[in-house]
Amino acid sequence: MRWKNSRQSTNIEDRRGEGPAQAGMPIGGLLRFIPFLMRSKIGRIILVVGSLFLAYQHFTGGNMMGLQQSHTSSSTAPRNDENKQFVAAVLGSTENVWNKLLDGKYQPPKLVLYNNVTQTGCGTGSAQSGPFYCPADKKVYLDLSFMNELKQLGAPGDFAFAYVIAHEVGHHVQNLLGTSTKVHQMQQRSSKVETNRLSVKLELQADCYAGVWGHYVNQQGMLEAGDIDEGIKAASAVGDDRLQQMAGQAVQPDAFTHGSSAQRIEWFKKGFETGDPRQCNTFSAI
Repeated sequence: MRWKNSRQSTNIEDRRGEGPAQAGMPIGGLLRFIPFLMRSKIGRIILVVGSLFLAYQHFTGGNMMGLQQSHTSSSTAPRNDENKQFVAAVLGSTENVWNKLLDGKYQPPKLVLYNNVTQTGCGTGSAQSGPFYCPADKKVYLDLSFMNELKQLGAPGDFAFAYVIAHEVGHHVQNLLGTSTKVHQMQQRSSKVETNRLSVKLELQADCYAGVWGHYVNQQGMLEAGDIDEGIKAASAVGDDRLQQMAGQAVQPDAFTHGSSAQRIEWFKKGFETGDPRQCNTFSAI
């Protein structure tokens, strides 16, 4: 990506290097994943990209479970390193795109950089969940170690990580438009299988919104050869079917919460090709 000459967002809150802490990790509606997390070496990966556990926790006041995790502190104040500059540039580009698409009425989220664990408006957030969005405080939370996770999943590259950020911003757009609230209300009166299906639709719409963002930054000349392939690889890498297979499990579509690799690619590409968020109505298409 050609990001170094792009406007960098000022909506970055850098908590890296803060003092030591221990906190119980809220798991809300994802209690069903605990046995898997205990068994799997990719326990962190199963909760990646757009995890709804904090949103679910906030809306339901769900259960808390004391999974304690140490936070390694650093006495060095966070620096304005290149990774932070990259994140600020990507976030700035999402602000430009969505402000245009929402007719100047876009309210951008804050993006919090942190290490290991941090306090959020939805409870205690953990890097084990992967990047996530909290609707209560309208902030995206990001531990930069996730960049290495994507590489291990076979999705390296700066655009792959930018796609993750754009996906989380997509959840913010859903929150602003009231989509997330409506979906949660439907989930409260749905079966477990239907609740998962609604979650998949919400996640795929965020993938489509990430594609919409990609459409416009491509028009602006930010993308280079191979960037789109990086985004597609990232979408594929975090498909529920692929993660289940990596965990040595049979593929169980009823247990999907984010969508299959094929679905995530399809909706990312649809957003990228059309540049039209109105084409991201996963709720009528699936």
